[in-house]
Amino acid sequence: MKSVIWAQFSKDKRNPFVLLLFIAGSILATLLFAGGAYIPTTIAIFSEEPNAAEIEAKWEELLNVDDSFHFVVVDAKQAREDVKDGKADIAVKLFEHDYQLVTTSELSSVAYVQHYVHKVFHQEAQIRAIVEAEGDEQVRSEIEAYFTEGPFQVEVQGLHTEEIPKYNISVQLMFAFSLLISMFILGFKVNNVTNDKVSGVWNRMILSPLSKTKMYSGYISYSFFITLAQLVVVLLIFKYVLNYEVGDNFPLVILIVACFIFSMISLAMLITGIVRTPEQFYSIYPSFIPVIPLISGAYMMPGTITNPVLVFIADLFPMAHAMEALMSVVFYQASLQDVMMQLLIMLLIGVIAMGVGINLIERRGS
Repeated sequence: MKSVIWAQFSKDKRNPFVLLLFIAGSILATLLFAGGAYIPTTIAIFSEEPNAAEIEAKWEELLNVDDSFHFVVVDAKQAREDVKDGKADIAVKLFEHDYQLVTTSELSSVAYVQHYVHKVFHQEAQIRAIVEAEGDEQVRSEIEAYFTEGPFQVEVQGLHTEEIPKYNISVQLMFAFSLLISMFILGFKVNNVTNDKVSGVWNRMILSPLSKTKMYSGYISYSFFITLAQLVVVLLIFKYVLNYEVGDNFPLVILIVACFIFSMISLAMLITGIVRTPEQFYSIYPSFIPVIPLISGAYMMPGTITNPVLVFIADLFPMAHAMEALMSVVFYQASLQDVMMQLLIMLLIGVIAMGVGINLIERRGS
């Protein structure tokens, strides 16, 4: 078995570019489609009134109460040039009691900003009108206190814990793309069985003292460990470099990933048992794998796929069970006992697919 593992490692050692490309692909796909780390939208504000500094200071404080936006005071000329050159979608020109948007397009983000700014100015106008009607500035503090502590207080908590879990689609997409890339890596490694059969290496190994059990174990073990190493590296980069939420129980995340890898290696072995040449594998496997995350709902919010037929098909593949277990650990602090069912299902899929795949390879005898 060691000789088979070392032979496969020697191939990757001579050409590590493909593996490094897959690692980079896992990260770039997430940053591209998930938007990377969350950063509030920065919007320039400025005033050209005689008392510009006072107006800017007042509205900067009032506008920066939502984490979705970050309003920054900039020079009026610079703000206009940034919008004109396309460096910014929008800027806000401030008056004492009004505002004006500076923009060159009608993007959806512009309407979103306009709605928020209008709400802030409208609320301030209402408070100012009440203060002027009462003739007492103390009324402002009473109104603000009323907004903070209204007559009704609503307390919310999570289903299993007092703290409400904060769902983040970017984290889900990070796992989805990482698992997707890992499926390509392990598939191409398992395809080395077919490559060696066609090249005649397999027949030479059969004539050696090496048993078939050790031969299969070598291919499977190398595919498993090289894919697991790739996923661990990617998850560590996301956790400690890009500051993604990977959960507090990182060893359990790795255990889930390991079960997923074994199950997918078994499916790749099943496809290897069906095809006869490496070229057939390369034509079928890359076309089949991208469909699995779509059917499993890995790219969508939980509960999006409700069709019973699609749900049944998704349950036949380990991706759905792996994503369910990972999301439970990351967002709901699930323990090993909580995700044990998903782990057992993935192992069951792996055992069945592995048995059928090896049996097909042996029956074909080529």
